[in-house]
Amino acid sequence: MLLMPATVLYAAAAQAEEVGITGAGSSFAAPIYQSWSVPAGAQTGVDVNYQTVGSSAGQDQVIERTVDFGASDKPMSAERLAKTHLYQFPTVMSGVVLVVNLPGVPEGQLRLDGPTIAALYDGRITDWDDPRIKALNPDITLPDMGVVAIHRADGAGTSYVFTSYLSEVSPQWKEKIGAGTLVEWAGGAGARGNDGIAALVRQTEGSIGYVEYAYAAQNHLDIVQLKTHDGAFIAPSLQSFVAAAAAAHWEAKEQFAVNLLDRPGVGSWPIVSATYVLVPEDAVDQPEGRAVKQFFQWGFAHGGEINAQLGYVGLPKEVSDAVLSGWPLSAAKR
Repeated sequence: MLLMPATVLYAAAAQAEEVGITGAGSSFAAPIYQSWSVPAGAQTGVDVNYQTVGSSAGQDQVIERTVDFGASDKPMSAERLAKTHLYQFPTVMSGVVLVVNLPGVPEGQLRLDGPTIAALYDGRITDWDDPRIKALNPDITLPDMGVVAIHRADGAGTSYVFTSYLSEVSPQWKEKIGAGTLVEWAGGAGARGNDGIAALVRQTEGSIGYVEYAYAAQNHLDIVQLKTHDGAFIAPSLQSFVAAAAAAHWEAKEQFAVNLLDRPGVGSWPIVSATYVLVPEDAVDQPEGRAVKQFFQWGFAHGGEINAQLGYVGLPKEVSDAVLSGWPLSAAKR
């Protein structure tokens, strides 16, 4: 979690009486919500307890009303939102990256493209010195070592984003495995949470894993360069996420769901996603419901510096304004 300067923490007007709220779900979103919570709590009096349990569990818990908000990288369908009386909105965007543990390979120099990543994960490529990987890396001596493809063992929005990307760039993957928060992986090893994958990759020679960018950067993992939609190999950066986000077309009537995968454009990172929050419509006029809105309103207005430090891209102002203006009304105002 970020430690903010005291001048930032206490520069706001007198804070309101403290209200505690609980959120649960996406590990993709955990670094940003946990980091927002420090200054937001000091300035608003909203005390946020965020539990990293994965997107599927986050959706389940908010449906069961055991948390004040759920967080998911897989947007919920309009039909399910209506049935469960939930309001969905995006908060930030960031990239999913591939990380490896390959002795002898210069850090940050391995290059992969989407079809090759799909083959690594569906078992068609089993060794790192495979000719298909060599063709992408003619100047690198690849190790004679087996591939350990590490995936999420829990129902994860990061897996949904990753497998959705593979489904877009590999017909074989789309037909054989497809996209989902949980899929039938072709072997490899599983770990829970982005932090679990980061730790297992660090411990396992010959491994490859997929994590949200903040986890790779914070753990100083070896990040793979990816081939963009336009054919260039690039490393992930905030600028590359911004380039992908620039192609977004947000529609409130579509519950703000947007596809940012394999977007065209110079320097556009191929695996970018928004992350979403789900709030119960029947709790908006309760103290906790009002505190949830206050917390995310703070994040939209004041979270920009923290977003950039962690490698997240904030929403365009017109989108965050639409989110707040579309917030469910209390029962007294309907």
